[in-house]
Amino acid sequence: MSYEALIYEKHDHIATVTINRPEKRNAWTAQLSEEIVEVFSAMEGDPEVLVTVLTGKGNQAFSAGADLGNPKTHRVASAGEHLATVSPRGFAVFNTVTDYPKPVVAAVNGYAVGIGCLITLCCDIILASENAEFGLPQVPLGIIPAYGGAVRLARYIGRGKAMEMVLLGERITAAEAYRVGLANKVVPLPELMPLAVDYAKRLAALPPLAVRMAKESLNKGLDIASLKDAAQTDIYRFMLLGQTEDSHEAHQAWREKRKPVFRGR
Repeated sequence: MSYEALIYEKHDHIATVTINRPEKRNAWTAQLSEEIVEVFSAMEGDPEVLVTVLTGKGNQAFSAGADLGNPKTHRVASAGEHLATVSPRGFAVFNTVTDYPKPVVAAVNGYAVGIGCLITLCCDIILASENAEFGLPQVPLGIIPAYGGAVRLARYIGRGKAMEMVLLGERITAAEAYRVGLANKVVPLPELMPLAVDYAKRLAALPPLAVRMAKESLNKGLDIASLKDAAQTDIYRFMLLGQTEDSHEAHQAWREKRKPVFRGR
């Protein structure tokens, strides 16, 4: 697969998707959104890909967000024109990453601002370098974090801290992101990708169907108002997984004190 705004690589069941606009601090574009949708759709259908790492090119930014140097950024010619393009240009990229059935590890190597921050909130595990910063600067620009940005953030760090970040539009450091539960780990920049690969290898070594169902259970469960209903739904996932070859292999390997061999079935 070949792209212009990103780099795609695949090794040992791990795919790495790198935002590739370092000269613009990996600022977001419509083309990047389209290519993210395309590559994630392709990876979803590729049985060789078990885990995906998402990062940015260079040592300054994961993605600094929208290109504010472009006078057309955040401008709408008419309400009708905007409404006609909202769905394909907006929700698609967020839904594609959020609904991707395989684990996504975000390796945040610098600024994750605006849409660059929102994309990390669609990932499953967020690892950050010590120079990383997270922020949603939309309100000071006279707009808001679109596509549920404020709610996505609140689900990670709670309403109070999310309200502070959203209303003031201030960035937080990687250390603060770790403290409030946004980042899973923070390491020096040279250690970031090795750590992301380590996480990816550990995830890829697990029964892929169980990983997929566990991710689905958590993500879908957060959208169910009743905990009882979420728990009831999990009964059926549990039952189905109990009938898989991988589940049988994992239990048998534990009893025989050996390393299991998973086949994704």
